[in-house]
Amino acid sequence: MPVDLSAEMSELWASLGAPTGGRGRVIQFVAARRGEGTSTVARELAAFAARKAGRSVWLVDLDLFTSAQHAALANATGRFGKLGEATAATPDGSIFFTVQPPVAAPDGTVWPDARYLCGHRVGEARWWVTRFRREALRGRQTVHIVPSADYWNALRKFADIVIVDAPSIDKSQAALTIAPYMDQTVLVVAADEADAKPPALLRDAIMGAGGTVSGLFFNRGTVETPGFLRAVLP
Repeated sequence: MPVDLSAEMSELWASLGAPTGGRGRVIQFVAARRGEGTSTVARELAAFAARKAGRSVWLVDLDLFTSAQHAALANATGRFGKLGEATAATPDGSIFFTVQPPVAAPDGTVWPDARYLCGHRVGEARWWVTRFRREALRGRQTVHIVPSADYWNALRKFADIVIVDAPSIDKSQAALTIAPYMDQTVLVVAADEADAKPPALLRDAIMGAGGTVSGLFFNRGTVETPGFLRAVLP
C-alpha cells in the first residue's frame, strides 16, 4: 500500500513557495541513487498542486524511454482519474531533447523533435503528464537532453507549476544538463538512507552545473531529517 504523503506534500508546497506574478515555476526533483522514491514525490506534489492548490500543472518525465509517470497514472485511474487523449506537449514547438539522426516524413520534411513528446490530461484537474513516443523511433535513433532554456521558458508561460521528474544521477546526467534552467531543484533521499555522502555530492554537482538546490525531501513518511543529513544543505 502506498505511503500517504498528503501532510508532507502540504509542507513541501509551503516551503517551496507558490508562484507569483503570472510566471510559472519549474521545479526539478532528483536523487543521487535509484530507489529513493523521486517519481512518487514528484507525482504526489503534482497531484497536490493541481487538486488542493488549484494550480495548472505539467509533470514532465525526463526518463524518456520508460515514461514511468504516464504508466503509473494510467494504472491508478481510480485515484487520479482517467488520462485524456494525447496532445502536444509544447506550446511553441520547442523541446528539451533532440532525436538523432532525424527522420524524413513522407512529404520530405524532417520530423520535428517535439513530435516525439505528447501530453495527457490527468482526470478533471488542470494537470498534464508527458509521455515520450518511443514507438516512433526508427532504426538506431538516439535521444539526447539539450542544454537550452527554450522549452522551460515556454512552459512557464503556459502553466503555474512545471514539475520535472529527473532520473537519478547514477543513471543519467539529465538533471545536471537542465539544472541551470530550473527555478528550484529538490533532492530526494529515502527514509532508510544511511549515507550522507551521495546527496552531498549531488548537491555540489547541481550547484557546479549552475543550478539552485532549494531543499531536501526526506521520503517515505518521515518528516524530520536525521542529524547526519542536516549538514547536507545550508
